[in-house]
Amino acid sequence: MCLAVPGRVMEIGERDGTRMAVVDFGGVVKDVCLEYLPDLKVGEYAIVHVGFALQRLDEESALRTLELFAELGLLQEEFGDAWEAAAGPGETAEVER
Repeated sequence: MCLAVPGRVMEIGERDGTRMAVVDFGGVVKDVCLEYLPDLKVGEYAIVHVGFALQRLDEESALRTLELFAELGLLQEEFGDAWEAAAGPGETAEVER
């Protein structure tokens, strides 16, 4: 299953002429294309699907959604072992980039 998952923009830059961001999904960090949301800023949340930020989201909704997905086991299905390591208490996850 491919979910649209909320994440927080940590860094913004450009790669090969495309606006990109480093986005944190509750501990799992991925590169995301910002072409659909060109005015998204560092610190803001967006819903991301297949590597594209599609819609801006407020922090409360993003965190509530991430918590619900985690409870349902959907984040592990989406992100695999890296999510499990990131969500574990007191553990440090290796970041994928």
